[in-house]
Amino acid sequence: MSGLPVISGAELCTILSRKGYVFDHQKGSHMVLRQHDFPYHRLTVPNRKEIPKGTLRAILRQAGLTVEEFRTLMR
Repeated sequence: MSGLPVISGAELCTILSRKGYVFDHQKGSHMVLRQHDFPYHRLTVPNRKEIPKGTLRAILRQAGLTVEEFRTLMR
């Protein structure tokens, strides 16, 4: 079992802001987040009601988060 929650794109952006990502811009239905501090990583988050599990897992991997770390940021 993956243990990943069902989450929307807006909720994911809020959670990633606790990790240091800020909203940069939006193009179409994709929001681009930029890391506030160096190394300035960028993440693309789809603006959907439900993000598919595989997409969420890929975004977490790009952000350098494990599922457990993500769950603690959700609280």
